[in-house]
Amino acid sequence: MHPARTRGYFGIGAEGVSKSANVGALLRTAHAFDAAFCFLVGTGFDARAGRSADTADSPAHVPLWRFAAPDDISLPERCVLVGVELLDDADALPSFRHPLNAAYVLGPERSGLSPAMLARCRHVVRIPTRFALNLAVAGALVLYDRLLQHGRFAERPVHSGGAGTGLPPAPGHGEPIFRRHPPTWRARSDEEA
Repeated sequence: MHPARTRGYFGIGAEGVSKSANVGALLRTAHAFDAAFCFLVGTGFDARAGRSADTADSPAHVPLWRFAAPDDISLPERCVLVGVELLDDADALPSFRHPLNAAYVLGPERSGLSPAMLARCRHVVRIPTRFALNLAVAGALVLYDRLLQHGRFAERPVHSGGAGTGLPPAPGHGEPIFRRHPPTWRARSDEEA
């Protein structure tokens, strides 16, 4: 089985999370969705405790950056920071257009993202639920939504069931288009063939 091809890249991280198992599960989820990088901000992540949830040993395959505070975050050029938080004025995830290159940041379930982190985010999205979800579950939902938007999949059928295994044709370039008539080198190669 091959992972879905998507456009752009993404990273995902967490701020202020105290449960290393939750961070480990988020790292494993990020690795499964083919994240370009992961990051932690102000967390006391214990890699040994996180390994109980991260059976894929994700830090060995995906870069893991650690930052002390939101002001210390350094992302690649043109990478947009997107906060995931249950705020009334946040964009609902199903209506959000994911940036081509994005870094998603989640906070702890009880307190959420800090005001300093929210100030750093260009966008803030919320998963339309009644209460906060587990860190890894919320991360998986955001990454799945991104995959649906930036991935290449067959259209869903009108009836229930799957569309089969067929993918839409890959975008191609086709034959060159000439303004008036083919150049002489093209005409010669057609005659020789």
